[in-house]
Amino acid sequence: MRMMKRLSMAALLMSFPFLGASYAYSADSAAMTLTSPSVTNGDSLTKAQVFNSWGCTGENISPKLMWSGAPEGTKSFAVTMYDPDAPTGSGWWHWMVVNIPAKVTSLAAHAGNVSNEFLPEGAMQVTNDFGVKAFGGACPPEGAKPHNYTITVYALDVDKLDLPANAMPALGGYYIHQHVLAEAELVAPSSLR
Repeated sequence: MRMMKRLSMAALLMSFPFLGASYAYSADSAAMTLTSPSVTNGDSLTKAQVFNSWGCTGENISPKLMWSGAPEGTKSFAVTMYDPDAPTGSGWWHWMVVNIPAKVTSLAAHAGNVSNEFLPEGAMQVTNDFGVKAFGGACPPEGAKPHNYTITVYALDVDKLDLPANAMPALGGYYIHQHVLAEAELVAPSSLR
């Protein structure tokens, strides 16, 4: 215990690089914004963003997203949709797109479809927790309190994340968090099925 008390903040951050990354980019995060015509921060998702399987009856369309205010040095972006309230012990990854070129500042509605036809050139979808390289909409358990679906855009300091083709979102999240310069998010609480 005494040894832990002697550690300086710098030594602690060096021991856990992901904490250093979070600490380093927190000031820039306020300048970056994320907006959507179909998802409003604090408002419920619509049926368009609800999954269409597993007992859920939505349209399973990824929302149009637009961002601005990325810091100098941004070389690519990543976008995720994550449910921290899923009863799994580790949340639920609904969508992950990496290697979005730095010149791109939006994703079209339905960019998360399986065909990848609406993704920017070079961008790649990572397998979500439904087991598909695509957008998987909200699908909380029946009778659940609203889950906080968090859509985040990350400005990254690398052109490309070299993820294996079969990468799962936890690995994608690890790679993303090693290179974050700034981030912006929308949180949409929803119990829609």
